[in-house]
Amino acid sequence: MRIARFSIDGNVAFGAVEGDKPDELVLDIIKGIPFAEHELSGTKVPLSKVRLLPPVLPNKVVAFGRNYAEHARELGNEVPDAPFAFFKPSTSVIGSGDAIQYPSFSADLHHEAELAVVIGRMCREVPRERVQDVIFGYTCANDVTARDVQKREKQWARAKGFDTSCPLGPWVETGLDLATASDLTVQLTVNGEQRQLGRTSEMIHSIEDLIVNITEAMTLLPGDVVLTGTPAGVGPLTVGDEVAVTIEGIGTLTNKVVKRG
Repeated sequence: MRIARFSIDGNVAFGAVEGDKPDELVLDIIKGIPFAEHELSGTKVPLSKVRLLPPVLPNKVVAFGRNYAEHARELGNEVPDAPFAFFKPSTSVIGSGDAIQYPSFSADLHHEAELAVVIGRMCREVPRERVQDVIFGYTCANDVTARDVQKREKQWARAKGFDTSCPLGPWVETGLDLATASDLTVQLTVNGEQRQLGRTSEMIHSIEDLIVNITEAMTLLPGDVVLTGTPAGVGPLTVGDEVAVTIEGIGTLTNKVVKRG
């Protein structure tokens, strides 16, 4: 099931996305919230009539860096022996169709296409064999990065945590199991030109590795998001660019870069 969060006529709701053709998609409005008991209302609205919002509002976004060997090498970094985590604040999250605001303190903004894992239940110290049980679904992400700031400041809070630096969407796909999610095509285009192309099977540390690693240290809550790293091909964005992340079996996340006002 594809579950979207959206607004219509000033109201915010979740809905199940139905249909196959992009111009014929409809939302069956969900009674309740997806992380608890819920049911479909049978009330349907065309996707074209709503504004898509970030599919979840995470308490925290845990991101893992340098999880694809070729990406680590393209930036001159060593491949880490263990998962390497950092955070993006909840205020960095935007949805598909929202604008990425080019930060005033950077002159080198980069795109990073990623598979995002959405957590479905409160969990801590998750054993490897139980990882599937705590996953609600998967969505597309763009770990937008102020590369010059990242290099200059040596820690990544501002470089990767500024407002609008974490586009998520367009919805959460709940129908993928771990085996399937572990071998999906991830691609990114800028103004229709392909920049990144990889597969989640190229990850150094698997989805299971990442969930086990971070829950050893902290509790994850329903709606929290884990970013799994980006394949090679990261590069610059400029004002006016349209950047699209497409992940096999999930969908396409599209955002335009604007000057920060």
